[in-house]
Amino acid sequence: MSTRIGAWFKERWPVAAVMRWALKEEIPGGASWAYILGSSALFLFLVEVLTGVWQLLYYVATTDHAYNSVTFLRLHVSFGWLIHGLHYWGANAFVVVLALHVGRVFIWGAYKRPRELTWLTGALLFLTLLVLMFTGSLLPWDELGYWAAQVGTNMAGTVPWIGGFLEALSRGGDTMGQLTLSRFFTFHVAVLPAIMAFLIAVHLVAFRQFGSVGPWLAEKRAKAGEFWPDQVLKDAVAVSVLFVILVVLCAYWRAPIYGPADPLDNTYQPKPDWVFLFLYQALKAFPGPWEPVGTLAIPLVLIILVLLVPFVDRREERNPARRPVMMTAAFIFATAVIVLSIGGYLSRPEQVSAIQSAAAGKASVPAQPADRAGQPDTETTSQQKGAGQGKELFTTLGCLACHSVGGVGGTTGPNLSDEGDRNRSREWLLTQLEDPKAHNANSAMPPVTSQTKEHLDDLVDYLLGLKNPVAAATAAATAGQGAAAQAAKTTPGPAADMVGNVEIGTILFREYCQSCHGERGKDNVVNAGSDDGTVPALNPIDPALKSADARDFARKIDLVVQHGSTPAGPHPAIEMPAFGDSGALTQEQISAIEAYILKLNGVDRAQITDPGVEPRVFAWGTIGAFAVAWLVIFVLWLRVRRRSGSR
Repeated sequence: MSTRIGAWFKERWPVAAVMRWALKEEIPGGASWAYILGSSALFLFLVEVLTGVWQLLYYVATTDHAYNSVTFLRLHVSFGWLIHGLHYWGANAFVVVLALHVGRVFIWGAYKRPRELTWLTGALLFLTLLVLMFTGSLLPWDELGYWAAQVGTNMAGTVPWIGGFLEALSRGGDTMGQLTLSRFFTFHVAVLPAIMAFLIAVHLVAFRQFGSVGPWLAEKRAKAGEFWPDQVLKDAVAVSVLFVILVVLCAYWRAPIYGPADPLDNTYQPKPDWVFLFLYQALKAFPGPWEPVGTLAIPLVLIILVLLVPFVDRREERNPARRPVMMTAAFIFATAVIVLSIGGYLSRPEQVSAIQSAAAGKASVPAQPADRAGQPDTETTSQQKGAGQGKELFTTLGCLACHSVGGVGGTTGPNLSDEGDRNRSREWLLTQLEDPKAHNANSAMPPVTSQTKEHLDDLVDYLLGLKNPVAAATAAATAGQGAAAQAAKTTPGPAADMVGNVEIGTILFREYCQSCHGERGKDNVVNAGSDDGTVPALNPIDPALKSADARDFARKIDLVVQHGSTPAGPHPAIEMPAFGDSGALTQEQISAIEAYILKLNGVDRAQITDPGVEPRVFAWGTIGAFAVAWLVIFVLWLRVRRRSGSR
């Protein structure tokens, strides 16, 4: 039956010709471990395609669901940790392997005539891979990806003459939002993979046209070897080892969780992926008006020089020792990239020139999809939306440094918790924001001059909506809404279902929680008037709140963080602020604090609930399976060699 099927295919498709084209090749100098990098890169491309398609079964490309959909795959889907991990580590390995492959081709002089097209397509493949890395980082809509895209699109804006157009084109508007994510998603899953597949096809055909160049010494090229089975066997060993390494990385070093994207979180200091650290560090040398030199001129010159290598070095000599100029230039380039990357890794995250400053300013009011596209908003709905954006602006502009809202913030300025009850007109508040000295000549408040009139109106909407909480609760009860308001306080907020960033949570805890709960939540700060006389410790936390299930644990403590609490006692001096209800912290920031509190109590917020197979068990099983398979292949190979020798 199989013979008949094979004959049917051979009659209709040139199987033998294709196999000869793919496998029949003489290698000058014979098979070599130096040639495994090309096949390894091809293998990693296939890994990225397969795992990327698998992730699309769960991924939701919207700003409000992207992060949670990726988290759901990683933590709650069988082998989701493996699929996501292979995609993450495979992408990083792809960059390393492809860079080594390009370096090996350069050292061997394999770019020289008539192999110029092979070099050009290889260099373009590497550039395409870098763009894939950049676009892919935004798709989880986490802190790292958001700020990397924010800074990257701002860099596009520094291009002379067309910078504004490029920035708007990449973002889909003036600010980061749904259109930005949609465009990055389209490029990452459709446009760029298609370009890469095309370049790989052209690269392979161009390579087969002239075959392997072999060693640069003539005496070593005299002896030829076969691609099949000699080189194929070496490639298969390399690919097997590479796959095992990826699985081990997935099991022992999971892809990092950066927390949901929060445009208003000024505690996060962005650094790009390691691939772009050299550019990040180099940008520091070009401040102010020199910015386009670092963001455009230098990268563009380097790309052009790399593409022109085979046309600049036209000599037939391939021995590296006899190409001192090219080898010295390559050494300087590689050293500069490595040194700058190390410097960028070791340096403290800081705002690099005006690019990130502009990013922070433009992030103050993130673009959101309309709730009712094409329908006019009523005045009430418009004010509600304005108040929501005004709350974000209030936090972003640092108003909490001086003013307190809901018990959270500074004390050098007036408490604004009941600003809406003070019967101040909208015009009075606008004047106060634009020119504080008009009302008080000795006012130390800086004028808000960096925002548009629409943004100032949003701030006023927010301030007018700040009512006395006691009066508001009384009014709600009178209106028959007291029960609903009370029920809301027993419902966790959105943060409870977010997996926050522990590092950001550490910073936020130190800023907002440590003064009451002590360093690392261990101290019992005095709380006069409460029953126990102290603020409850968080490390260890009350056993009634703790749970081995990370999500359950987070939901329990989220109720307190969102809605606050009043300790039992006659007149407690310290009450737990309602960080969520007051808007003092964003939901993303609350999720980070909750992740940190869980860590203090030995619970991982990024806990895998359905691994399929425990990751480390799977890793060791994979190692064992490949070891047995290659042992069997090696024994069979020895038997074949002995039989050939006896003849």
